[in-house]
Amino acid sequence: MMKAGIDQDALITMFAEASAKQGEALRKAVSEATLRALQGRELTLENIKKVVKNVAEAASKGIARNPAPAIDVEGLLGKALGGIDSALLQAVEANRKALEQFVSGGVSLSEKPLKEALANVEKMEDVFFAAILKASQSAGPLQGPWQGALDAMKMKGSATGAQATQTVEQLVGQAQTMLRDGRASGLRAAQAMLDSYAALASGVLIGMSEGLQAGTKRSGGSAAAPAAAPAAAKKRAAPRRRR
Repeated sequence: MMKAGIDQDALITMFAEASAKQGEALRKAVSEATLRALQGRELTLENIKKVVKNVAEAASKGIARNPAPAIDVEGLLGKALGGIDSALLQAVEANRKALEQFVSGGVSLSEKPLKEALANVEKMEDVFFAAILKASQSAGPLQGPWQGALDAMKMKGSATGAQATQTVEQLVGQAQTMLRDGRASGLRAAQAMLDSYAALASGVLIGMSEGLQAGTKRSGGSAAAPAAAPAAAKKRAAPRRRR
């Protein structure tokens, strides 16, 4: 069954058959499933919330069907959280790359669309945790293990939250430098792009993943650094022309 771009049946089966030894493979599979779902829609907080909630619900259903004796439920849920966190980390990076295009074009961070986009980056971790909490409330006997896994992540902090904080600080600093230097090249084009920011960020996310896959093939399996969105991804997020 596809829900919010996620093959829930596949995830449910994966958790139903999971063991402690498969933890890392499970984390990677959750990350890939979450990322694919995020790529299929505009990168808004509402869409992120839906995707995270549906992944968490699939994990709950799968673990509830797992027949393994003395299974480490909280440990498996921790791997699920790690996989989601890994995918959202790329979502933050996609936002950073998209926002940098505007800032380098001279657009002020006080512009409403850009100001909202920056605020959404800051909220990414909160949305992540809130979606997990909501999903756990309908998980029956798994509510306790979910809370334990979530508390453990909150204690050390998510990679998503750390990257979001760094991204905001970096963009604010870059905008201040641009303002001092008086550079505003490409301002009109950048202003027009604001109309389709969420679509642009989604295109960047797709481009990053395509770059990773291409790099892996070239290097014989090792992961490459995220690449910027190719022209095709940018075309997908082409802005509406102002009249």
